Amino acid sequence: MLAAGCAAGETQQNTSGEIPEYVLAIHGGAGTLSREHMTEHQEKEYRSKLDEALSAGEDILRNGGSSLQAVRAAIMVMEDSPLFNAGKGAVFTNQKRVELDASVMDGRTLNAGAVAGVTDIKNPVLGAIAVMENSPHVMLAGDGASAFAREQGLEIVENSYFHTQRRLDAVIRQIEQDKNGTVGAVALDMGGNLAAGTSTGGMSNKKYGRIGDSPIIGAGTYANNQTCAVSATGHGEFFIRWVVSYDISALMEYQGLTLEQASGKVIGEKLVAAGATGGVVAVDRYGNVAMPFNTTGMYRGYVKSTGEKQIAIFGD
Repeated sequence: MLAAGCAAGETQQNTSGEIPEYVLAIHGGAGTLSREHMTEHQEKEYRSKLDEALSAGEDILRNGGSSLQAVRAAIMVMEDSPLFNAGKGAVFTNQKRVELDASVMDGRTLNAGAVAGVTDIKNPVLGAIAVMENSPHVMLAGDGASAFAREQGLEIVENSYFHTQRRLDAVIRQIEQDKNGTVGAVALDMGGNLAAGTSTGGMSNKKYGRIGDSPIIGAGTYANNQTCAVSATGHGEFFIRWVVSYDISALMEYQGLTLEQASGKVIGEKLVAAGATGGVVAVDRYGNVAMPFNTTGMYRGYVKSTGEKQIAIFGD
């Protein structure tokens, strides 16, 4: 069952007929989040960083920048923070190293780019954008992705840059709430163009080069100017099999569902029936925002050109 207020209560339906000039929505992962297990200081840290990510993306949109640029800026703030499971502070694999995935999609052109299993690209979202813009491919993985990133002049770091003691302790203890901490962003710009991006360290203690939904176009990330932009977080195997992000768009395109209806159906019905946990942030071409999740919490927020803004963590 959806956490109280998550599907309907956090969908901002545009009923006035006036489309906001721009919209940005972000997430920092869904999971077992509760006030009982989070200190006041920790909650303040997360809210502050979510606000920083929103501000970074909104600054770009306010000044006429593209939705893709805004998505990039917001995700980079979270990748550079040790609070989230993306970039610095991402979870460890079973081999005690960090492997990162990211993807982006441009709703105007339907172009997309992704990197998977990378270990040395400081900001994986930049790698995904480079693949989309400067290669004929959609996804590059492992050493090949790193070699391409070097050719593109992206910042390369030692794997130790991503390490934090908290994540090392987590992989040893296998704390459930640390498994799903993916970050993502979706945006609508002044030109009416949508974009989405997602970045993650994947599942804690993962083995065998496991890749989740975050770099998979249609599963963890999807954007189409005719419908919506979606970034997902949760149990990746299910999000891949149910093609979650694309499914939301398809329900809107082929069945005429609203963003609220489509995202609520996929997250609150289909995934729940499958026994899967997670959530999405999404924005449609009219500036409506949806942030449904079926866990006890999801780090999330949105801002609109109208001044409307929200940052939240828990399900109540």
